Amino acid sequence: MSRKKRASRLNQDDILTAAQLLREARAAVAFTGAGISVPSGIPDFRSPGGLWSRYDPQKVASLQALRTAPEDVWAFMHEAHGMFSAASPNPAHTALADMERAGLLTGIITQNIDSLHQRAGSREVVEFHGSADRFHCMRCARPYEAVNLAALGGVGVPTCPSCGGVVRPDVVFFGEGIPSQPRRRAEALIAAADCILVIGTSGDVMPANTFPYRVKNAGGAVIEVNLGPTAYGALPDVRFDAPAQEVLPLLYDCAVS
Repeated sequence: MSRKKRASRLNQDDILTAAQLLREARAAVAFTGAGISVPSGIPDFRSPGGLWSRYDPQKVASLQALRTAPEDVWAFMHEAHGMFSAASPNPAHTALADMERAGLLTGIITQNIDSLHQRAGSREVVEFHGSADRFHCMRCARPYEAVNLAALGGVGVPTCPSCGGVVRPDVVFFGEGIPSQPRRRAEALIAAADCILVIGTSGDVMPANTFPYRVKNAGGAVIEVNLGPTAYGALPDVRFDAPAQEVLPLLYDCAVS
């Protein structure tokens, strides 16, 4: 479907308004959640067919599970990592990378752990909940990337060759706080932002869900792209109830034209 045909499904005045907000912003940021990656073949964990329909998150994605049943955690992680590896960035990811290159975005704060923003070409990406591509030993903290983790066996529970400790993914599990580095980077982006693009997130997960409110309360603009209702209600200045992979390429084209 061409961009011209896709445009007929969207309100052109809203596209023009959102594009103007992006052009006028001194520092716009994007805030993304699971919905942006669904067209890439990664179901929202909470949706039918998502991983939480087959796994109990407290048993496979909690700090307690890491300590007491790492084999269950890694059964889940091997499946999740395989799904992420098979996925490719979709036009929504690409449009955000294009916006950054064009100077329309200062960065992205994502709740996703799939690394699709980086693979699409985005450079300033804050992975607020971590990455499924990075790991470290729970005992000695030795870091691992996916490529050298595969050398440890690729199945079962990987252990550190340096100390024998269990290797874990660098993702924020239930029961854990946000690590200091992504928290500081996100805080810096939000403090400077006078426009925020909210994409593919329900707005239910603390503390990330506060970012749009903070931008709005500081006098900034909020542009939301989400299918169906979210916790943000009437907060956005402009809202698109449409797929991000349709809206964002049109928004980019309009903003740079």
